[in-house]
Amino acid sequence: MSEYDLIAPCGMNCSLCVSYQFGKFDFNKKGFSKKYCPGCIPRGKNCTYMAHHCDLLGKGIIRFCTDCKDFPCKYLKYLDKRYSTKYKMSMIDNLHYISNNGIDKFLLKEEEKWKCNICNNLKCCHNGLCLFCEIDKLATNKKYKRYDL
Repeated sequence: MSEYDLIAPCGMNCSLCVSYQFGKFDFNKKGFSKKYCPGCIPRGKNCTYMAHHCDLLGKGIIRFCTDCKDFPCKYLKYLDKRYSTKYKMSMIDNLHYISNNGIDKFLLKEEEKWKCNICNNLKCCHNGLCLFCEIDKLATNKKYKRYDL
């Protein structure tokens, strides 16, 4: 698996996802109970959310939503609005950046934006924490228990 595989067709950087990071660090062995996710592409789902609404993604015909004539469709707009509002991250902006600058530059930008200043692991987009350094915060602070942790 490469870093490219962790960029979902919808523009989600799966390496920033709480479910991906829980699996990466195997936090269930540390007393948590959360379903792990290796990312959309690595688990063969193309795009978990969008594949239910788009045959092109569901069948793996296109790699990114930007390859579709309907980009951005209403389903991607809904997903983007939710992530922009709750997590300060835009799938549509991510896809535009990838289209204009390439995936390598996108990955560098993401690393710069989300990198933990203490351990250099990536922070989680769903709660803003470095789960490697701040897992105790997640376990003890109810503010971070928003996602069935």
